[in-house]
Amino acid sequence: VQLQASGGGRVQPGDSLRLSCTASGGTFSRYGFGWFRQTLGREREFVAAISLSGLTQSYGGGLEPRFAISKDNAKNTLYLHMNSLKSEDTAVYYCAKIYSGWSNMDYWGKGTLVTVSS
Repeated sequence: VQLQASGGGRVQPGDSLRLSCTASGGTFSRYGFGWFRQTLGREREFVAAISLSGLTQSYGGGLEPRFAISKDNAKNTLYLHMNSLKSEDTAVYYCAKIYSGWSNMDYWGKGTLVTVSS
């Protein structure tokens, strides 16, 4: 499975942004996926994950009010909708395919950088 994240950029605090992750090489609808993020000098952080059906989601601590994960099985695409962005959301965001549970991943895409700054 190959994953390609996109949609990052530089935004101002309070703005919204939608990240996309396109999958190829597998049957997208059979997999759950997740988003992680990492900043320089810090461990990778779990952001959100979604089940193969798209009906169940899990979020990292405190993110659910502002972030929403979704998947479109017809388009083989995973999304992360981010609202009310804060400077501390600045990070490289990675999408990944779930191997087991909510945060055990076996395939990773290259990251997309999100910078929140005034």
